[in-house]
Amino acid sequence: MEIVDAIDLYEQYILAEKGLQKKTAENYLSDIKFFFEFFKDKKTTEELYGHDLIDFLRHELGIGLSISTALRRLSSTKGFFLFLKREGYLEDEIPEIETPKKPEHLPNCLTVEEVDRLLDTPDITTASGLRDRAMLETMYASGLRVSELLALERGKVNLKRGVVSVFGKGAKERKVPLGEFASEFIAKYIQEVRSKNPGKTSKCLFLNRYGEPLSRQYFFMQIKKYAELAGIDVDISPHTLRHCFATHLLENGAQLRAVQEMLGHENIATTQIYTHISTKRVISAYDLYMNKK
Repeated sequence: MEIVDAIDLYEQYILAEKGLQKKTAENYLSDIKFFFEFFKDKKTTEELYGHDLIDFLRHELGIGLSISTALRRLSSTKGFFLFLKREGYLEDEIPEIETPKKPEHLPNCLTVEEVDRLLDTPDITTASGLRDRAMLETMYASGLRVSELLALERGKVNLKRGVVSVFGKGAKERKVPLGEFASEFIAKYIQEVRSKNPGKTSKCLFLNRYGEPLSRQYFFMQIKKYAELAGIDVDISPHTLRHCFATHLLENGAQLRAVQEMLGHENIATTQIYTHISTKRVISAYDLYMNKK
């Protein structure tokens, strides 16, 4: 069968039988087009061989395409080959192809100096600035999720021991360290700001000026603001501090299992994606945590 006829037949199949949207089908056919631009001399399905897919992948990676793009084009073309095989237009076997793994998408991780600048940015001479500094220090020293930080209860914070108890995903409680930096700013915030807040009897630790819990949107915007003031160019979010907590610990030789426990990850593979940097703030929290186990 002529290649052009085979592609027309495949297009009918993915539109009519598989029910793909027209735009999706066009994307598939566009990927297949690149295959036949590489194999310009192939005019019929009898000239197609399974190992052509391997050669095509090598070519795509060799010309500098991203792994994601190369794998997508391979997948589209392999689907075409499988269709031809099933319909009896391809005699050769389709091989199992060992493909490179897509790189994990990780949030930006700040350097030690950038973290220091970010944490030093809030104006602690103001009520909101002192509160925000305490929140940033807590999130970085403990690796809390933003939802855990905002829901943190006053009664779950033990400043003498430097430990907080949080309820994470699945309503599972875990104890995580604070370290001296976060403990110092939380104590200062409670004494100088929270004790005078309209919501001082609230269970929630961190409150707005009206005595109500802070919103995720507020904290997100505050981190963006402080990052800009600190001259940090990379795009960050509240999760960035959690990421820095893990990577900085691992760089300093912390045990992966201990970091997994502090992050509240059920699967250690989730913890393994973190890269390595360093910081004295988190390592002090780690030492405190390990000494109390």
